[in-house]
Amino acid sequence: MTARVGMAQVGKSMRLKRVIDPAGVSLICALDHGMTSPTFLEPLADIAARTAETVAGGANVIMMSKGMVRLAEPAFSPTTSLALLLSASANPADAQPEVVQVAQVEEALRLGADAVVLFTALGGAAEPRMIRTLADVGREAASLGVPLIAEAEFPTTYAQVEELKEQYGFEYLRRNVRLCAELGADIVKTNWPGDEDLFGRLVEAAGGIPLVLAGGSRLQDRELLWRMERATAAGGIGCSVGRNIFMHRSPEAITRALSRVIRERWSASKAFEELQEQAGEEAP
Repeated sequence: MTARVGMAQVGKSMRLKRVIDPAGVSLICALDHGMTSPTFLEPLADIAARTAETVAGGANVIMMSKGMVRLAEPAFSPTTSLALLLSASANPADAQPEVVQVAQVEEALRLGADAVVLFTALGGAAEPRMIRTLADVGREAASLGVPLIAEAEFPTTYAQVEELKEQYGFEYLRRNVRLCAELGADIVKTNWPGDEDLFGRLVEAAGGIPLVLAGGSRLQDRELLWRMERATAAGGIGCSVGRNIFMHRSPEAITRALSRVIRERWSASKAFEELQEQAGEEAP
């Protein structure tokens, strides 16, 4: 048993080296919204093209569902990590959709994944089931040596963060971040809480577990880059961005701008200026 645990830890360490790059950064592009969105998002129709664009822009991790990996695999570079989504949203249009586990950690390994991802929604009657699911996935991932990325977010991400924060409050996020860290997450993803100080408190709540910032609903490019700059300054190690990349008119350019801010520590304003030169005027 000791040897098995030891080997699993070696496997996890090897995979984490790919999920968190040598600069200590994780720049994740989430192309998994077909599993969570209440409506189909047209840019995801060509999943291979979206993958290639974000890899070219500097994303070192692509998050997607098991059915899409077979279509997008040729667009991965030899160093691109796969983070396989294990969950989908039941009744995603509801104010508080239920999270359903649709894949297993062993499936992720067969597909070549370096990490697994589970969305964690707390509150309501489904909370006990959600906690059991998170604990079970954490246990299986640890046993098999696979890093777990837990998405400690507001129950639905298809509304503006400002609205969700008003509805659920900062303490909802802080509790969710801590719960995910307590149950074995190796990386925790969370929403923008409103300012740098509050994000710093989420970093503290994670207790040393790396924290990445979710992109959330569509934002102006300048605002997205500014949030990433402030989150990095507060101790975040990177981002996990979906719609703000794949729905952008230049997914490669916005991914590169995020990489400039997070990996190279450019100011948001400098990265925005370069983005303007590469992609033209900012999209709404």
